[in-house]
Amino acid sequence: MAVLGFNHYNLRAERSMMEQLKVFYRDVVGLHIGERPQLTSFGYWLYAGSKDVLHLSEAKPEEKRKENIATTFDHVAFTATDYDATIVRLEKLGIQFKTREISDAGQNQIFFSDPAGNGIELNFS
Repeated sequence: MAVLGFNHYNLRAERSMMEQLKVFYRDVVGLHIGERPQLTSFGYWLYAGSKDVLHLSEAKPEEKRKENIATTFDHVAFTATDYDATIVRLEKLGIQFKTREISDAGQNQIFFSDPAGNGIELNFS
Protein backbone atom coordinates (compact mmCIF):
# COMPACT_ATOMS: atom_id res chain seq x y z
CA MET A 1 0.00 0.00 0.00
CA ALA A 2 1.11 3.54 -0.72
CA VAL A 3 -0.58 6.70 0.54
CA LEU A 4 -1.01 9.05 -2.41
CA GLY A 5 -2.28 12.17 -0.66
CA PHE A 6 -4.80 13.71 1.65
CA ASN A 7 -8.45 12.99 0.84
CA HIS A 8 -10.73 14.75 3.36
CA TYR A 9 -11.53 15.11 7.03
CA ASN A 10 -14.89 14.61 8.69
CA LEU A 11 -16.52 16.57 11.50
CA ARG A 12 -19.43 14.81 13.17
CA ALA A 13 -21.85 16.95 15.17
CA GLU A 14 -25.50 17.26 16.09
CA ARG A 15 -27.50 19.00 13.37
CA SER A 16 -27.63 22.47 14.97
CA MET A 17 -23.82 22.56 15.35
CA MET A 18 -23.37 21.03 11.91
CA GLU A 19 -25.40 23.88 10.39
CA GLN A 20 -23.22 26.43 12.22
CA LEU A 21 -20.09 24.67 10.95
CA LYS A 22 -21.43 24.64 7.38
CA VAL A 23 -22.03 28.40 7.44
CA PHE A 24 -18.68 29.09 9.13
CA TYR A 25 -16.59 27.04 6.70
CA ARG A 26 -18.47 28.57 3.76
CA ASP A 27 -18.55 32.22 4.86
CA VAL A 28 -15.37 32.51 6.93
CA VAL A 29 -12.96 29.91 5.55
CA GLY A 30 -14.16 30.19 1.95
CA LEU A 31 -15.03 26.58 1.15
CA HIS A 32 -18.10 25.95 -0.98
CA ILE A 33 -20.89 23.42 -0.55
CA GLY A 34 -20.90 20.85 -3.31
CA GLU A 35 -22.22 17.55 -4.47
CA ARG A 36 -22.59 14.75 -1.94
CA PRO A 37 -23.61 11.16 -2.74
CA GLN A 38 -26.79 9.68 -1.31
CA LEU A 39 -25.68 8.46 2.11
CA THR A 40 -27.72 7.13 5.01
CA SER A 41 -26.87 10.06 7.28
CA PHE A 42 -27.57 13.78 6.77
CA GLY A 43 -24.63 15.99 5.98
CA TYR A 44 -22.68 18.22 3.63
CA TRP A 45 -19.49 18.04 1.62
CA LEU A 46 -17.48 21.25 1.38
CA TYR A 47 -14.99 21.85 -1.38
CA ALA A 48 -11.77 23.77 -1.98
CA GLY A 49 -11.83 24.27 -5.73
CA SER A 50 -12.98 20.98 -7.26
CA LYS A 51 -11.88 18.80 -4.31
CA ASP A 52 -14.09 17.81 -1.38
CA VAL A 53 -11.93 18.42 1.69
CA LEU A 54 -14.43 18.63 4.56
CA HIS A 55 -17.32 16.28 5.23
CA LEU A 56 -19.91 17.30 7.82
CA SER A 57 -21.93 14.38 9.18
CA GLU A 58 -24.88 14.49 11.52
CA ALA A 59 -24.45 12.74 14.85
CA LYS A 60 -27.79 11.43 16.07
CA PRO A 61 -28.74 12.30 19.67
CA GLU A 62 -29.02 8.59 20.55
CA GLU A 63 -25.64 7.81 18.99
CA LYS A 64 -23.01 6.67 21.47
CA ARG A 65 -19.77 8.60 21.04
CA LYS A 66 -16.56 7.35 22.62
CA GLU A 67 -15.94 9.43 25.73
CA ASN A 68 -12.71 7.88 26.97
CA ILE A 69 -10.57 9.04 24.05
CA ALA A 70 -8.27 12.01 24.55
CA THR A 71 -8.24 13.84 21.25
CA THR A 72 -4.93 14.71 19.69
CA PHE A 73 -6.45 16.69 16.83
CA ASP A 74 -5.15 20.26 16.92
CA HIS A 75 -6.00 21.89 13.60
CA VAL A 76 -6.49 21.53 9.87
CA ALA A 77 -4.49 23.71 7.48
CA PHE A 78 -5.52 25.17 4.14
CA THR A 79 -3.47 26.96 1.49
CA ALA A 80 -5.05 30.36 0.89
CA THR A 81 -4.62 33.62 -1.01
CA ASP A 82 -4.90 37.33 -0.18
CA TYR A 83 -3.46 37.51 3.33
CA ASP A 84 -4.26 41.20 3.97
CA ALA A 85 -7.88 40.93 2.79
CA THR A 86 -8.35 37.79 4.91
CA ILE A 87 -7.21 39.65 8.04
CA VAL A 88 -9.60 42.53 7.28
CA ARG A 89 -12.47 40.08 6.73
CA LEU A 90 -11.80 38.15 9.95
CA GLU A 91 -11.66 41.43 11.90
CA LYS A 92 -14.98 42.58 10.38
CA LEU A 93 -16.55 39.23 11.30
CA GLY A 94 -15.25 39.50 14.87
CA ILE A 95 -13.23 36.29 14.58
CA GLN A 96 -10.35 36.13 17.06
CA PHE A 97 -7.15 35.01 15.37
CA LYS A 98 -3.37 34.93 15.68
CA THR A 99 -0.80 35.40 12.96
CA ARG A 100 2.70 34.11 12.45
CA GLU A 101 5.34 34.94 9.87
CA ILE A 102 7.81 32.24 8.85
CA SER A 103 10.29 34.42 7.02
CA ASP A 104 12.72 31.70 5.95
CA ALA A 105 9.82 29.87 4.27
CA GLY A 106 8.31 33.07 2.84
CA GLN A 107 5.03 32.22 4.49
CA ASN A 108 2.39 33.93 6.63
CA GLN A 109 -0.12 32.00 8.72
CA ILE A 110 -3.43 32.82 10.38
CA PHE A 111 -4.83 30.64 13.18
CA PHE A 112 -8.40 30.63 14.53
CA SER A 113 -11.13 28.21 15.64
CA ASP A 114 -14.47 27.13 14.26
CA PRO A 115 -17.69 27.25 16.36
CA ALA A 116 -16.99 23.74 17.73
CA GLY A 117 -13.46 24.70 18.81
CA ASN A 118 -11.56 22.91 16.01
CA GLY A 119 -8.38 24.72 15.02
CA ILE A 120 -7.95 26.18 11.53
CA GLU A 121 -4.70 27.34 9.95
CA LEU A 122 -4.54 29.35 6.74
CA ASN A 123 -1.18 29.43 4.91
CA PHE A 124 -0.20 32.22 2.53
CA SER A 125 2.93 32.21 0.34
